[in-house]
Amino acid sequence: MRKTYDKEFKLQAVRMVKEDGKRIAEVARELDLAEQTLHNWIKKYNKGKETAFVGNGNVQPEKKVEKDLQKQIRDLEEENAILKKAMGIFAKDQK
Repeated sequence: MRKTYDKEFKLQAVRMVKEDGKRIAEVARELDLAEQTLHNWIKKYNKGKETAFVGNGNVQPEKKVEKDLQKQIRDLEEENAILKKAMGIFAKDQK
């Protein structure tokens, strides 16, 4: 089973390397992590700083905007389909 780690744990591990000057291998051993996992966390941190680890159920701001826009498109498409059906019904009644 895959382990999951919360945002604070990841930030603490990254800070141990970046701020305390410890080696990745040393921190990985201390925290019982794979070195590659810690290396990936550091890469993510370097790209996004504090927003790199969004936590459970949260998304990065740019992903949220994209998700919101996709929902809006789906809603508008559904509204269009309903309006087309209504137009068809009213057109039949006019005849």
